[in-house]
Amino acid sequence: MSSTGVTHTDVVVVGAGPTGLMLAGDLAEAGVRVTVLERRARESNVTRAFAVHARTMEELQIRGVADELAASGTTIQALRLYGRASIDLERLPSAFHSLLITPQFQTERVLTERLDRLGVPITHDAAVVGVTQDAAGVEVRARASDGVAERRHRGAYAVGTDGVRSAVRTALGLPFPGRSVVRSLMLADVRLSDPPEDVLAVNGVGDAFAFVAPFGDGWYRIFAWNRLNQVDDAAPLELSEVREVTRRALGTDFGMHEPRFLSRFHSDERQVPTYRVGRVFLAGDAAHCHSPAGGQGMNTGIQDAANLGWKLAAAVDGWGDEQLLDSYHAERHPVGRQVLRSSGLLVRLALIRPRWARAVRDTVAYALLSVPPISERVAETISAIGVRYPAPHGMDRRVGTRAPDVALADGRRLHDALRGGRFVLLGPSTATIDSPPQVDVAEQPDRGVDRWSLIRPDGYVGWVGTPEEFPSWAERYFRWRASPKPLGARR
Repeated sequence: MSSTGVTHTDVVVVGAGPTGLMLAGDLAEAGVRVTVLERRARESNVTRAFAVHARTMEELQIRGVADELAASGTTIQALRLYGRASIDLERLPSAFHSLLITPQFQTERVLTERLDRLGVPITHDAAVVGVTQDAAGVEVRARASDGVAERRHRGAYAVGTDGVRSAVRTALGLPFPGRSVVRSLMLADVRLSDPPEDVLAVNGVGDAFAFVAPFGDGWYRIFAWNRLNQVDDAAPLELSEVREVTRRALGTDFGMHEPRFLSRFHSDERQVPTYRVGRVFLAGDAAHCHSPAGGQGMNTGIQDAANLGWKLAAAVDGWGDEQLLDSYHAERHPVGRQVLRSSGLLVRLALIRPRWARAVRDTVAYALLSVPPISERVAETISAIGVRYPAPHGMDRRVGTRAPDVALADGRRLHDALRGGRFVLLGPSTATIDSPPQVDVAEQPDRGVDRWSLIRPDGYVGWVGTPEEFPSWAERYFRWRASPKPLGARR
């Protein structure tokens, strides 16, 4: 084995799944040099994620790719759970008041094409074999599958977005505590002679569980679980077994045939204790993994990237300090923990065995979700629309909340103004205010707006106050000194 010279960059992103692609794109848009390493030599058609929730769609809309992804799938307005219980998504306070059903490879395609437009290549067949760091930066060593050459990549920071078996996490020596919640899940990609009427078909009957979702091109993904046959992931799988379990759970096998992929896997609940070790960060499945219930795993990773990207860009640009970088863990670790709890509860309720217990579950779930405030809270939790970050002591209670995509006086909407990793300072049209170069000032038609709000690049409120208070706060936050600047001026 030989070693090549060192490639220098600002940030090394390890893993080209949805989380890594989102992060790399955000960094590139902010003018940060980024290197993306991917262990796979080519794209894989194995995909487990199908659900793209409302908050993820909003983040993609900020980046200008939501419409393209939406065209690849089908939306549903409710999530059916147990018996008659369902989570109503139509009342979500978002333009995306639904759930997009589209296979993960479509999300990866859209994000990869964005990266292509930004001129960032992906280095494939690059398995990470070592990560070291010092006071000045991080070195990531990667090796091709032929084992002949080892390449070294050095950056100011590195991020592991390389999945549940993360080589970056292993190199850091971090534990990944948790446990398996479902063993011997079956996956099958098939064609159906008699597809379900609903976009999704899902049900559990105690000893069997099945879930059917469309790829959108005539193929369907089947998830099935049989309590009576818990075998190792490596055990062979025949289509007949998938058919039999699906019939037990859903009453029919939908005429499934022509399997192109059959496999077993297990579902874990795990979370790393810290998302940051010095100059190295973890995001997505490398930091947390969940049961598939609720379809929150990929979404949580993409939202991790949206939170981390602008903070790393700020650090590379010279104004983001250690406190800002630490806020990534402080804001996203509790979100990951909450997703573990909610998805775990959903899967445990789905797999209840006694008939009487399932009847109680169905009755209680229907009663609770029939109460509008409870239904709305659950929908906001599952969709991540309700995610909020803790506000620093003494700041307005709106700080840390999601900013709605409001209309601006110049005809744009807020999500348009945030594009490119910008901050947006929103206020009434009658005032003037100075702002740092990272910030665009936008007029919001006065509909009871009493204070100014600074919206972060990830669409969350970062500051609320008066025009007189903003310069002194911005000097500390952005390391900027105020100078006269007319309303609406741009960098």
